[in-house]
Amino acid sequence: MANRLLIQSDPHQTRVAVLEQDHLVEIYLELRRQRGVVGNIYKGQVSRILPGMQAAFVDIGLARDAFLYAGDVRDALTDMDALAEADPQTAEFPPQEVRPIEELLRRGQDLLVQVVKEPLPNKGARITTEITLPGRYLVLVPTLRSLGVSRRIRDAEERERLRAILESLDAGEHGMIVRTAGEGKRREEFESDLEALVRRWESIAREAETALAPTVVHQDQDLALRVLRDRLDDTFEEVLVDAPDGFERVVRYAEEVEPKLRDRIRRFEAEGALFDRFGVEAELEAALNSKVWLKSGGHIVISPTEALVAIDVNTGRFVGRTSLEDTVVRTNLEAAEEIVRQIRLRDLSGIIVIDFIDMSEPGHQQQVFDAFQRELQKDRAKSQVLGLSDFGLVELTRKRSRSNLTRLLTRPCPHCEGTGRILKVATVCLNLRREVLLRLADFRRGGIGLRVHPEVLEALRGGQRAILEELAREVGGDLRIEEGPDLHHDLFEIVEV
Repeated sequence: MANRLLIQSDPHQTRVAVLEQDHLVEIYLELRRQRGVVGNIYKGQVSRILPGMQAAFVDIGLARDAFLYAGDVRDALTDMDALAEADPQTAEFPPQEVRPIEELLRRGQDLLVQVVKEPLPNKGARITTEITLPGRYLVLVPTLRSLGVSRRIRDAEERERLRAILESLDAGEHGMIVRTAGEGKRREEFESDLEALVRRWESIAREAETALAPTVVHQDQDLALRVLRDRLDDTFEEVLVDAPDGFERVVRYAEEVEPKLRDRIRRFEAEGALFDRFGVEAELEAALNSKVWLKSGGHIVISPTEALVAIDVNTGRFVGRTSLEDTVVRTNLEAAEEIVRQIRLRDLSGIIVIDFIDMSEPGHQQQVFDAFQRELQKDRAKSQVLGLSDFGLVELTRKRSRSNLTRLLTRPCPHCEGTGRILKVATVCLNLRREVLLRLADFRRGGIGLRVHPEVLEALRGGQRAILEELAREVGGDLRIEEGPDLHHDLFEIVEV
């Protein structure tokens, strides 16, 4: 089994699958006419100031105004000294004293911002004034003098070496952060990356000076090249590309940024579709279901809600061989691995609560929690995990940057409107009875015609026949009923005949 990147594209969309040990763990999708906006830089205009929320709405030219928190407005005039002391161990900007939003911005002000979170159906994009430009090995932080090293580089000596290289590079007023891909790289490779990033920023700055807000001044690379830039490393044994033009672009890009990995990029020319060959389509379909079966026979149930995502672990068909505790521990350990895979694959974010099966031994509880944390280290998204509670719950928060898989591929059901429930047939029959009796006075001159869903008609002629007989007596005249296959299950029509 191997780690692979699969790039499948057609005239309508591009999809990139990340496989670890031949199991799908991440999926990226981009429609040709609806490219994502995360990473794009806009010249926007402040449309509203919200002192009560310490935030502002900024018009960047999208359908909804973008949302900007006061804490995401870097006050460069007062905070440059603090930026010079950025902590290289966290590779993040140091905390600044957040001034009131009404002091930082004014309505109608032009602002250079970058999108950090995709818009949702009911929310605009999240933006920041802290611009970052990612390269292959470095992230350039324009105009902010800060140096940092990726948290994922844990070796202390390597961090010191990389820190020394950063200090030796001439970035002017710009800050720099070493990306994970920069581990083990030479100074010359960082220097080349820095030169390209500075040229890109200077071009963006010139464009921003003359552009009229709202407008985009820099669009990030397309999906395939972004994933290669962010993900391609020695851990991937091959990159398979199905489209001829896409293959040539990927090869050219790899030759520029990572020549030694160029030979791992191959054109997929076997019979059939690339995603079908590696079972990606089937796994994508399964990822839209709430229940996920484990190899042992147990299962997990994933239930997203407005407030959080609840994940429940059950033994299911797995009965074990020795004892209940052994069965529970084995199920929980298997579930811990699968839960992290599903979190990554579905791109679940926000508050996530996992209900592992109760274990009586503290040692077993710690064993499951440690296994979960080890798996979570494979996830590139930032997360914060609380310990295993007395109720067997694990709580974590995970950062969102893009729409999750469910939002990308599905829409709310027009019948249940997202509740996942519809009325029982008996309830619909009773609702029909009540409505007919309320409207009897309107139909005294003639009979009544009813159109109902086929399931409701079957019930009225079967188990709910008493309701139909009662209505016939009350109407006292002609009562006609027919099925309406086009009707919503919960609805019916009442007309005079």
